[in-house]
Amino acid sequence: MTNTSLNAPSPTPVVASAAATDYALQRLNMVDSQVRPSDVTDRRVLRAMAQVTREAFVPAELKSIAYMDIPVALDRERQPRAMLEPRLFAKLVQLAEIPDGGRVLEIGCGSGYGVAVLAAMGCKAFGLEENTSLFAQAQALTASAGVVAGTTKLSNGKLALGWPSEGPFDAIIFSGSVPVVPAGLFDQLKNGGRLVAVTGNGPGSKATAWLRSGMTFSQREAFDATALPLPGFASAPTFVF
Repeated sequence: MTNTSLNAPSPTPVVASAAATDYALQRLNMVDSQVRPSDVTDRRVLRAMAQVTREAFVPAELKSIAYMDIPVALDRERQPRAMLEPRLFAKLVQLAEIPDGGRVLEIGCGSGYGVAVLAAMGCKAFGLEENTSLFAQAQALTASAGVVAGTTKLSNGKLALGWPSEGPFDAIIFSGSVPVVPAGLFDQLKNGGRLVAVTGNGPGSKATAWLRSGMTFSQREAFDATALPLPGFASAPTFVF
């Protein structure tokens, strides 16, 4: 596994003021019409999502749909990957109940939008991505989006292994669905930490949260949700309670 820390951010690219204003309005509309009505009340999440330039993290040809309530394709050449739709991402982050300044691992960070939002929330955000092209994008895009130096750290490695050398974490968030969660990932949670993921495939899949209490884990199915599957989890062992 290759670990890479982000250094000081490069200057934010200059864009036409009209386009910048349009995206700013779309961000506010996204928060007000998609995220808030979905019972997302964590003000840190709302502020960060109104702040981070989501359009910067999607392919150029898809910027016009960056703020729609749909997943946005990031890579079609390998296993299909997509950025979660805004309301699902926000609900998963809220479900994790991250403490102020918490250490959070996003598994399947894609092009880096999630870690940028988590950093804007005041978290120490760790992003794990095994797709080398997306990992390179995440490095470049989080820097160009003005993420504060030292608030994020990225790694190119197998998603199913997590990032044990940087644990334990206050929260682990999956940005895609998995059939089951590997047992080793629960060991990377702090006592009192939460892991959240969309589990299962198709109509019956659920956003599920696990809470660690010492060496035991309580599980709660929070709401119905669907997401593209993350790679490398098909044969993962089931966690036994």
